[in-house]
Amino acid sequence: MKIVVTGGLGFIGSHTVVELQNQGFEVIALDNLSNSSVTVLEGIERITGKKPVFEQIDLREKAAVQDFFQRHKDVSGVIHFAASKAVGESVENPLLYYENNINALVYVLQSLAALPQAHFIFSSSCTVYGQAKQMPITEDASVQPAISPYGNTKQIGEEIITDTAKVTGINAILLRYFNPIGSHPTAEIGELPLGVPQNLVPFITQTAIGLREKLSVFGDDYPTPDGTAIRDYIHVVDLAKAHVVALQRLLQQKNTEKVETFNLGTGTGSSVLEVIKTFEKVSGKPLNYQIVGRREGDITEAYANTDKANTVLGWKAESTLEEALASAWKWEQRIRS
Repeated sequence: MKIVVTGGLGFIGSHTVVELQNQGFEVIALDNLSNSSVTVLEGIERITGKKPVFEQIDLREKAAVQDFFQRHKDVSGVIHFAASKAVGESVENPLLYYENNINALVYVLQSLAALPQAHFIFSSSCTVYGQAKQMPITEDASVQPAISPYGNTKQIGEEIITDTAKVTGINAILLRYFNPIGSHPTAEIGELPLGVPQNLVPFITQTAIGLREKLSVFGDDYPTPDGTAIRDYIHVVDLAKAHVVALQRLLQQKNTEKVETFNLGTGTGSSVLEVIKTFEKVSGKPLNYQIVGRREGDITEAYANTDKANTVLGWKAESTLEEALASAWKWEQRIRS
């Protein structure tokens, strides 16, 4: 079966390509290389023994999207990652985020809607819940008004998919991620942020390797046990495997609704300071960090109730925080050596 992975050379996309190929799928990776590198293809090939088909396409170009799907009418499913994802950048440049995250999604769905049947997996986010009133967060928690243009694009994206599925042959699963971290255990692929990292773990590893002078911890006055914000950190390989399970659910027509939603996390919340201390333990490297003021748009805590993903989807996160951080450190050392 031929599966298209948009953003297929990105952090989560590349790990998902690996898991798809491990399951025998034929993969076409699409990427505009705006936040990734073509060298990722070689890492995928070294892990799986097979290089996926790759096309450099900017999904904001409607004609290019139409042309691709005209040439590949035998596609069995699409896993859609391609999107900009930095909260702070989205506040500074909202139009970039609306163009990249919404237009690209619409153009892909338009091509799929022309088919008698299509299977679509959407990379969504727990940002749609905002600061949820209850922990852990279930899929029934209400979607809150977005606190950033990035978050808004995920909410709008979910609505577009839901509306489209009602009147087309598209069946979809919305996967709401919590905080993906880590790298493939082989250290052949991993997170490659361009410029200053927006996420905690690559900033930690870059600080430990000496690329960054110090790590800023945004706020120690949250109503949490140690005062720092709490998140649910999930190993990227576990996350990638969930996409394959979700896709197989659609391909086997096991879905009970046209659009289903699942939270993907570990079910455990870890504070920023806990992550730092755990990294220091697994790496043996003391981290230079300082407490600074809170960052605009950050919430106090978010961690998943994973019951639905565990029972209905039949997927469970298996890696520990220690394993995820150790793999991230192995990757950082690999790319700086």
